[in-house]
Amino acid sequence: MKSYHLTTFGCQMNEHDSERMKGMLESIGYAEAPDREGADLILFNTCSIREKADNRLVGHLGEAKRLKTEDPERVIGIGGCWSQSMKEQVFELFPFVDVAFGPGQVHKLAEFLTSDSLTAQGYFEFEGFTGHLPMKREREFQAWVQISVGCNCACSYCIVPSTRGREVSRPSGEILAEVERLAADGVREVTLLGQNVCSYGRDLPKGAKTSFAELLSSVDAIDGLERIRYTSPHPKDIREDVIRAHAELASVCEHIHLPLQSGSSRVLKAMRRTYNQERYLDRVATIRDLVPDCAVTTDIIVGFPGETDADFEETMEVVEQVRYDSAFTFVFSPRRGTLAAELEGQLPHPVKRERMDRLVGAVQRHATDRAQRFVGRTMEVLVEGPSRTDPAKLRGRTRHNKTINFAGVAAPGELTEVEVTSATSTTLAGEERLLARLG
Repeated sequence: MKSYHLTTFGCQMNEHDSERMKGMLESIGYAEAPDREGADLILFNTCSIREKADNRLVGHLGEAKRLKTEDPERVIGIGGCWSQSMKEQVFELFPFVDVAFGPGQVHKLAEFLTSDSLTAQGYFEFEGFTGHLPMKREREFQAWVQISVGCNCACSYCIVPSTRGREVSRPSGEILAEVERLAADGVREVTLLGQNVCSYGRDLPKGAKTSFAELLSSVDAIDGLERIRYTSPHPKDIREDVIRAHAELASVCEHIHLPLQSGSSRVLKAMRRTYNQERYLDRVATIRDLVPDCAVTTDIIVGFPGETDADFEETMEVVEQVRYDSAFTFVFSPRRGTLAAELEGQLPHPVKRERMDRLVGAVQRHATDRAQRFVGRTMEVLVEGPSRTDPAKLRGRTRHNKTINFAGVAAPGELTEVEVTSATSTTLAGEERLLARLG
């Protein structure tokens, strides 16, 4: 039996695609290897959102080149967004690579591996969903479900539309059938995936159109499913009906990730985000009004070209006003082929670093403060496995998407009740209430 080793970079969509790659490979007779040295096939599922991911990939490819030299029969493959963005150069830069493919061509990997001749091949057309492929889930009780692929937005800093194509929604019946199969297979939590989930269904043919809120309602009605999450919405598209779903549908979790990117309306316009500060804060106010206990998290970019001190202060003011439960913060790095890479006013790194330090400090302060509301409460926790910091304890996740380490005896995949005893900006701690397990 041949073996494979797959390394994944980037977002939840890439994690989903990797699970599909693993399922597809095992369906054609491959087994997963614990390391690259023991693998006949070395795969990388790549990201191109940030420069850091590019640099990490190049380092890993150096090891793959060495292993290929030691065993020329080894197959090296690169998939994902970086591969798509570098389609004209990937074989020139890395001649030891045997197969390269974009996110829309994952299925071609199996065709390549089962062909008679393994001459170097590249596959870069936008052909469809990985959601049709077999899946090997990381955890049996959690699953990603792809509801759309691609993006119709034109954010000036983002490379996704060129690597994943225009937005295409999966028919709702197909999504519901997949979730029903997953629930019957013991999955208790699904995360619906799309580059912009709130615009789901707008491209479906007349008579088959389904809004994202309607899709949430249909998924909520499936027996056996305990939790629904989704990522990511876009502030321009998230509507009151979606926010109400968090209050009215039992399985939709109390957590909304609402990317800000910048608190300056001027910078948002340069980013082509198609909303301003006022509209963003209005969406947050609606969330806090309809779902008062909802965890709100975000993405923020520091040092976008032309960002002034005053622009950055506006971002800080939004952070102070919203008081996020957590935030992914990024220093702007220009991406090839994007408008922002060519803009004037690129900021020096020390300026970006100083602003980032201030932002992270504010985010952590509010996240710590927000987390204190859970102390003393008993929370429903989905157990994921042993704690990464203390193997004698368990790790799980609350409906608010907070990681909690706790003393208890519940098994992975079980829902249990945990009394929260302390909280930091990133994690909770607690003790399981014995005899209170939810099954």
